[in-house]
Amino acid sequence: MKGSNQKGNNRRLNDEPRHWPLHIFLVLMLIVTCYPILWVVTIAFSGGQSLAISDIPDNATFAQHVRAITPWPEHWSLSNFRSLFGDQPFARWLLNSVIVASATTVLGVFLACTAAYAFSRFRFPGRRVGLMSFLVSQMFPGTLMMIPLYIIVVQWLGLGSTFTGLVLPYCTTAIPFCVWNMKGYFDTIPKELEESALIDGASQATIFFRIVLPLAKPAVAVTALFSFMTGWNEFIIAATFMNREDMYTAPVGLRFFVGGFSQQWGYFAAGSIIAAIPVMMLFMFLQKYLVSGLTAGAVKG
Repeated sequence: MKGSNQKGNNRRLNDEPRHWPLHIFLVLMLIVTCYPILWVVTIAFSGGQSLAISDIPDNATFAQHVRAITPWPEHWSLSNFRSLFGDQPFARWLLNSVIVASATTVLGVFLACTAAYAFSRFRFPGRRVGLMSFLVSQMFPGTLMMIPLYIIVVQWLGLGSTFTGLVLPYCTTAIPFCVWNMKGYFDTIPKELEESALIDGASQATIFFRIVLPLAKPAVAVTALFSFMTGWNEFIIAATFMNREDMYTAPVGLRFFVGGFSQQWGYFAAGSIIAAIPVMMLFMFLQKYLVSGLTAGAVKG
């Protein structure tokens, strides 16, 4: 009996598919994905402004060629980071991005939550048209709105080179997706909870702020992250609306490190690393809500 059981177990082990090809493929994909990021880190900590960390002579050996394509600096230095905050106005640009992204997040979350709750719980004329309008607006590229936004914000309202002139377009860009995501999550919250609160004498505002919103924390986290990333990473609108150097955001400021007359790749790489840190920190803080917020808002339970 033991021999037959052992043969059966060996047969099942042999029948199982081998996973090592998949593991090799995943490792290769990981290397391909991380290789550009490693080059950015290498250029930032090399202390120079060149894309090449070492020169390749005409009679270079194989080892020198390998060294030239390996993302690892010959000498580690923090000079690029010190120059960003000492010789360059990057700290001011970073502060501008923090102000714009924070205002976009607060205003975007507030408008998306209130609008999504109205679409989810109330029936009113134009409800379906409004939802479809939000959906249709996501089908057009953002650059299509550049000329109308410039005319409205800069020429009509006179908000060029101001934080308000950036926050308003960013909110209009982020709200359609956020409203649909929040509405899908509000649809999963049982209405009986709100009806019980109404019987106990709670007002509609109390129900929304003290019952519905705490239950919708995952969806609010997704909305906040998307709104913050919209205001933090956007470049085209900021580069078009901002004409004063002291009002540049971080993406717009990074552009001037690499232009037609100078290529300061070290500053560009160091600034890119610093600009990525706030989004990474926010993602790490909200990650426990993100998966449930994205999946629960996708279907109606």
